[in-house]
Amino acid sequence: QLQASGGGLVQAGGSLRLSCAASGHTLTFRRYAVGWFRQAPGKEREFVAAIRQNGGASFTADSVKGRFTISRDNAKNTVFLQTNSLKPEDTAVYYCAASQTIIQSSIRNPLQYSYWGQGTQVTVSS
Repeated sequence: QLQASGGGLVQAGGSLRLSCAASGHTLTFRRYAVGWFRQAPGKEREFVAAIRQNGGASFTADSVKGRFTISRDNAKNTVFLQTNSLKPEDTAVYYCAASQTIIQSSIRNPLQYSYWGQGTQVTVSS
């Protein structure tokens, strides 16, 4: 199971640190690629960032590149999404997802993830 947290209300230009904590398969968490996605009202779920298994390569969407950073702490079974310089258009529910079998070419595709957290709301005011 995945538990996303850390969302909230912040002014434009502010920062939030989102966390995605794993429970259950914690002994093998390092073998899971983890992605962050977001969904705003009336819009499709979109890729934000992802990190490969064992703390490998990370990927970020062009819309957040240079502002958001994904990282993981396998000892704590947690993946973080540091969001800086937030903009009103970043407002959305942010979800984390995990997959043990995903390949790099599919890492931006939400359909390739097996496990999903419940989401955490991020609201950025102008």
